[in-house]
Order: sequence, then structure tokens, then C-alpha cells
Amino acid sequence: MTRARNPYAFDVLRLKNDMKRITALRLLSLAGIGTLAASSAFAQESGYPYGGVSIGQSRAKIDEDRITANLRSLGLNTTAFTRDERDTGFKVFGGYQFNRYVALEGGYFNLGKFGFGATTAPAGTLNGQIKLHGVNLDVVGTLPLVGGLSAIGRVGAQYANARDTFSGSGAVRVLDPNPSKRAANYKVGVGLQYEINRAILVRGEAERYRINDAVGNHGDVNLFSVSLVVPFGRAPAPAPRVVVAPAYVPPVPPPVAAVTPPAPAPAPARRRVTFSADSLFAFDQSTISPEGKTALDAFARDTRETQFDVITVEGHTDRLGPQAYNQRLSTKRAEAVKSYLV
Repeated sequence: MTRARNPYAFDVLRLKNDMKRITALRLLSLAGIGTLAASSAFAQESGYPYGGVSIGQSRAKIDEDRITANLRSLGLNTTAFTRDERDTGFKVFGGYQFNRYVALEGGYFNLGKFGFGATTAPAGTLNGQIKLHGVNLDVVGTLPLVGGLSAIGRVGAQYANARDTFSGSGAVRVLDPNPSKRAANYKVGVGLQYEINRAILVRGEAERYRINDAVGNHGDVNLFSVSLVVPFGRAPAPAPRVVVAPAYVPPVPPPVAAVTPPAPAPAPARRRVTFSADSLFAFDQSTISPEGKTALDAFARDTRETQFDVITVEGHTDRLGPQAYNQRLSTKRAEAVKSYLV
């Protein structure tokens, strides 16, 4: 009867904060005074806690060469080899989003189980299986891209429990059938996150866990998952502010018999009307949204009886993207407001 060491191994498988403001051209000769301004689309927000769950596919790589070499050193030739390198993994997590860019997240993960089977000559079999679960603590970075879409990256530490099960028959004898190992190691990940609304976010991620397999080998297990994230107590998005210039009141005409010509009407006071960019346009778009048309209709009704000299429209974009691109976008937005009011 030949004694075999536990030959289970996993092989290695292989994310300018300066705000840019661009002033668009002045245009639109009408009757009256007013100003429309669009604020930055990515304002900072206060922190909030969140929780979530993930589910997906975990993958490992069984090192067949190492296992067969181990058996061969014991005088056993491998005649057949099977492997099970995929399973379902999941996570339960919670964290705190300090600002739009940085969060601290911790939770429990279960990567499932993986295994192999080897048939030998002289006649014998060796079967192995490993189960992996543990806890983790990560720093998560977020980079806004387009609209509600962001890129995310994470780096952190995990404490995993690896529990192995080995069995042999015939010429193969296993000395330690149930080794286990608890060890701390690193984990990393990248992915995309989409904000459906202020209360629900979804993520798609690829993460790598460095694992000690309980028999002296180190390898990587990858988890490809989809997550549902629920913020708690997150402040609602600020409502657009609208300031309407007061109606113009014409001067009372002098009596017909008066010889002195009427005094010129005083120039109306300048007024500023501000709309949030989010209320008029979708991110990276110059087409006025239905909500934006409603706001501009309200502005037009409130100033219908007012006499104007000029309306100056200024368009602004967010801090992302090259300056030349944002200049063109802000000009298109100002032109869109002009065309709609005309």
C-alpha cells in the first residue's frame, strides 16, 4: 500500500479633480432681462451607509501537473484525471460611502468548492475537494463616467478558511484526509457600477482572492459577480432652483395737455434665473429633456407680460472631459435653450 501526501494545489489565474467651467457665447435678442445658468453635474454629497448582496461564478485552477508529479514520486502513474474548477460564489456586505469617490466595505464571502479525481496504476484512486469561505475588508474607489455609470476598483484584506477533504483507494492511501487552514491574505477587484436611482445601485465585478489551500500551496480564486447595493439614509438629489424676474410695469402716461415730454422709463433691474444642468439636460447631452422643457415653459409664462431688452444665456458643463469638448457641449446647450425660448 503506497502512502500519498495531500497533493491539492491551486494555480495562478490571471481603477483633474479641478472643476472646468466654460462660458458659452451670449445670444438671443428678445424683449427682457434674465439669466439661465447650469451648475456642475457632479457635486459632492454627504456620506451614507449601504448594504448589499452579490452572486456569481467562482473559478479556480487545479494544478494537474503538480498532483501527477506527486503521485509519480510515490511510484504511481496517473492514467486518468478529472477536475471541477467552477462553482457558485456569493457575498453579503455592508460599507460606508465617505464621498462620491471613496468607501470602506466589509463582509462575508463564500467561494464554493472545487475538486479533482485521479486514477492511478497500480490500481488506485485519489479524490480531493476544497471549500472556501471567510471575511474581508476593502477600500473601494469610484470614478464617475457617463450618467449614472461609474468604474469601481477595490483592494483589501481577507481572512479565509480552507477546508480540504481527501480520499484514496487501492494503491493510494491518504494520511491526513481533512486538513484545514485559516489565513489572511490580499484581494483585489475591478468592475462597473450603475445608479438606477438614489436608492438602488447595481454592480458587475471581477475579484481575485489569494488562497492558502491547507496543504502548503498558494493560488488564486476568481469571483465574477453581480451585486445589488442599497444605500441607507442617502440625501435626495437637490431640486432645481428657479428665480423669475418680476413683471415689468410700464410708467403711467402723462396728461394729454402736458407740454413736458414724458420721462423715460427706468431701466428694469437685472435678474438672474438659475436652472440646474440636471434639470435641463441628461449627462453629456445637449438636447433639452422633457423636465427641462417644463421648467422653461414655466419661465416663459411668468415673463409673458414683461418687456425685455436682452436675455443672456450661459451654459456650463461638469469637470470631466477635455476643455475643447466641454466648450462645444456648453455652446450647444446654450443654443438649445435659445432655440426653445424663441
